Amino acid sequence: MKPHTYQFLVGVFASVGSVLYGYDLGVIAGVVGSTSYAELFKADASQNGAVVSLFTGGAFFGAGFAGPTGDMLGRRWTILVGALLFLLGGSIQTAAQTIHWLYGGRAIAGLGVGFLTMIIRLHTAVYQSEIAHPSIRGRVTGLQQFMLGIGAFLAGWISWGCFVNLKNDAQWRIPLGIQNLPALILAALILLFPESPRWLVDHDRADEGLRTLAKLHANGDISDPWVQAEFAQIQETISFEHEHEAKSYKELFVNPSAFRRLFLAVAIQASIQMTGVSAIQYFSVTIFAQIGISADDALKYQAINSILALIAQAACMLLIDKFGRRPTLIIGNLVNCVMFIIATILLAIFPPATNSGSTAGWGFIIVTWLYNISFSFACGPLSWIIPAEIFDTHTRSKGVSLATMTSFAFNTLIGQITSIAIEKIGWRFFIVFAVCNATNALFFYLVLPETKRVPLEQMSTVIFAQDAPWIVVGKRSEAYRAAAIAAEVDLHDDELKKDAYV
Repeated sequence: MKPHTYQFLVGVFASVGSVLYGYDLGVIAGVVGSTSYAELFKADASQNGAVVSLFTGGAFFGAGFAGPTGDMLGRRWTILVGALLFLLGGSIQTAAQTIHWLYGGRAIAGLGVGFLTMIIRLHTAVYQSEIAHPSIRGRVTGLQQFMLGIGAFLAGWISWGCFVNLKNDAQWRIPLGIQNLPALILAALILLFPESPRWLVDHDRADEGLRTLAKLHANGDISDPWVQAEFAQIQETISFEHEHEAKSYKELFVNPSAFRRLFLAVAIQASIQMTGVSAIQYFSVTIFAQIGISADDALKYQAINSILALIAQAACMLLIDKFGRRPTLIIGNLVNCVMFIIATILLAIFPPATNSGSTAGWGFIIVTWLYNISFSFACGPLSWIIPAEIFDTHTRSKGVSLATMTSFAFNTLIGQITSIAIEKIGWRFFIVFAVCNATNALFFYLVLPETKRVPLEQMSTVIFAQDAPWIVVGKRSEAYRAAAIAAEVDLHDDELKKDAYV
């Protein structure tokens, strides 16, 4: 097998954790919206909120535990732990006879996904950002959002098919049970895949690390020049990190440059949840019912939505290194804002009592599709890309860890309050997301620098220099903006190296 093919297969297999997370994001709407679920559990709005939010609440703690576990046990064993936890939680969910068992299964499965997502984000997206050429770094690290989209795509169509064709508990148990299959495959096969060469070298297993590196890149030839050069670089980088790595989370808060990066990464993760994407994903049946659309139609339209999302995510991977991070995120939030304003107006003017589901309903559906295209092209992928590239080596692990936990925390918030808010105040709740998208755009216009094509090594000296102003517009920032543009690297600058490697 060619080294590139082997690397690709290893990367895709490791990304199954992202597929699991994306699947759960998409499947839960069909679960809490199914008639058999309602008949069995008789859950109110707060209980439905807990069913949704306990998953991301568990993921919050899983993300916190994953970093130390990954450093202690290695990447493979940490992925195995996450997959086994997910299997346990998924099995409890699928077999639940009371809502309290469902609560427990959701929390345990979330804990497992927290492990998997954190390891992927730290050691796949971050790793990809470190090995990718600056001119294509965005499209490479954006792959993780695409894997989430695949999971949501599968969940959307499976949920709809079960809802339409089944009327007993299988209506929601089968979609929940299916999510155990990829976790089972991941758990069964992960130990057959290689451990991270970097982790092996870092744990005094240099010879094993060299052999693994050769297997990944040179068909096992440890004398290959590229393998030897990469091995030497790994050793040098690890030595540097041991000397300079942040000894505690405190450094992220006391070092001005590090705190600015942390602030941006955390703000991005919080802002992504406040775009309203999770509310629509988790409670599409409830939300669509506000304008008179039936549950089976709501799930069908959301399944179609998942196809549009995949197309938008693929487009982002192709174009993000051309358009840049800053304008994409700003414009994306503005489009989101406009879509939520229109959706809120439609919900306010055409409640279910008006029987306008066939007319205003289609307007609402199209608006949600346009919103999802905007989010999937701009906000979703950039929530992976930017945190992976803005931190320097000695703060990256802890910085990305806090950013990921922030994402799960805000996700839990939205999951818990959405169902209650819709029941209590109806369409008025969506004003929150229209306002948040507008303020997101303004916030990122003021504080988000452009990092497109800037080498990681120059982030600290050019964009996040100690004396660089936090506000990136205005005369004070002109010199830094010019330096960032000058630091951009074009793909052709490295073409000879790339050809030599291939």
